[in-house]
Amino acid sequence: TLSSSSAASDVYKRQDKSLAMNPQPEWITVGALADGFAEDNHILPAVDDLAGRRLSLHFDNHWQIEHHFAAHTLRWNNVGEAAGAELPYRATCLRPGIYLVDFLKHEQGQIHSVSLVLDLEQQCFSAVIGQMPSQAESSVDLFSRALAGGELTSVKAQFLHGAIDTPVTASTPRHEPTDELVGLRNRYIYSASEAYEHIYLNANFYSWQCLRGVEQGLADTDRCHYYKIAEQLYLFVWREKIVPTLGLVLIDLKAGRSDGKIFGYQGADFSSAANFPVGALAEVLNRTRHR
Repeated sequence: TLSSSSAASDVYKRQDKSLAMNPQPEWITVGALADGFAEDNHILPAVDDLAGRRLSLHFDNHWQIEHHFAAHTLRWNNVGEAAGAELPYRATCLRPGIYLVDFLKHEQGQIHSVSLVLDLEQQCFSAVIGQMPSQAESSVDLFSRALAGGELTSVKAQFLHGAIDTPVTASTPRHEPTDELVGLRNRYIYSASEAYEHIYLNANFYSWQCLRGVEQGLADTDRCHYYKIAEQLYLFVWREKIVPTLGLVLIDLKAGRSDGKIFGYQGADFSSAANFPVGALAEVLNRTRHR
């Protein structure tokens, strides 16, 4: 079991009596969620360690994309093509030699979320490309989705892997899917006002509830994905179905920290994107093992 600060424990223990007066908590937009997470938070500071570097990512699917890093912006291009426009990015380092790089790109009138786990220790990477649904897509009811045999969430995520600065071979290290988080019940303290609980149910789903904060009293079970990056370090991605949301964090159980981002629409009119960093103090509450 991981320890947390006494302040984090106090946040978890305090009870907000407002729920008794409002038995039906309200769902909020991702933009409103970002406002709730904005102050006094536990996000990691952004680093500029990659500034001045050019990394060529060789994908398993034969893409080869170069990334040119400045201190706060990057340019990317397919090999043989001119570099594109400068894009702002955020890079954090939860473990030495392992960087989480996150940015948004615009293609064909759509905004895509790009998150790269750059493992410079093993010279390999994982990429998660996320896309929000259109307003029409998100309006399809869950029962219709279920009857059609599709996923309940309309948020899309593509997972890609490969090697850094060298062609992919049979011996290239991989960030593999993992079940090592399954059965854990974890508490995440994002700030003095925001606390959540996660229960990792199986290979495809997890449950969450907001213990304290702007979503207090809300809970759901959503589609998720797990990859092992290193010992006790995991990439966890979830895709929510009620309010279109893509969440992505690195969870370091050894350090008791998480860091990542949440991506969605700023408001209910689907006109602009929200993409904001999140980070938490992480504590394992218990583990359930099913026979």
